[in-house]
Parts: sequence; structure tokens; C-alpha cells
Amino acid sequence: MTGFSQEWSLRAASGNEKDLHGSEEEGWIGVDLDGTLAEYHGWKGPEHIGKAIPKMVDRVKQWLEEGKDVRIMTARVAPGKGDAEKYRERIEEWVEKTFGRELPVTHEKDREMLELWDDRVVQVVPNTGERADGKD
Repeated sequence: MTGFSQEWSLRAASGNEKDLHGSEEEGWIGVDLDGTLAEYHGWKGPEHIGKAIPKMVDRVKQWLEEGKDVRIMTARVAPGKGDAEKYRERIEEWVEKTFGRELPVTHEKDREMLELWDDRVVQVVPNTGERADGKD
């Protein structure tokens, strides 16, 4: 387990998290891996991670320069998957190659997450059940 993973696990277990929903002051930004940060054209196994998507990579680099906490979100590392650690290692290598540094990799959100950038998400207006884009 990397330093990021250990730190995150300890923090989550301690209950030292604030509810920052809607805050812009603190917290972290989640960026989905497949289809958002890396091209995804169907599952090709744990070793395959698509080509980096330049616009999203540039956006993440800008956030990092601004001192923002950015984390890679992916179901690949969810518990119960037999090869989750193998997937994590491959993702960490890809992140290091793409950004020149480690970033936390997680499969779950928490109260400190401010935003989630994802190719599959549908935004909902808080407390209404209504889609933010106005569609039904």
C-alpha cells in the first residue's frame, strides 16, 4: 500500500473528515480514470490503461499547480476484485508517468470531495432529485 493509500485509510478510519459539500475552500477533486482522464474503448484487461486525454491532463496539472488535492477515482481498485492491488499498481505507474508524481487512487467518495469529473455521471440539483441539465 502506498503512502497515499495508508494515509487515506487511516484518515477515513479515524472519522476526521468534515462535510465540505458545496465548499470551495478545502477538500478534493475526484477525476475518473477510464473515459475521463484516459481513453477507454472497452475493457482490455488490468494492464491496459488508455492514452491520456490531453485536455483533462492539462486541467489536472493546473489544479495541482494551484495546490488543489486531486485524486484518481476508479472502480478498478474496489474491494472484492481479485486483482485490485494489481490494478492499483498499474494505475499508480500510469499516474506517475503522466503527471510526474503520485496522486491518491481511490474507488470511493467521502464528505470532503468537492467535485467528481466523470464521463458517466449525471448531476442532480441537491435535495430535489432533478437533473441539473434540465432533462427528465
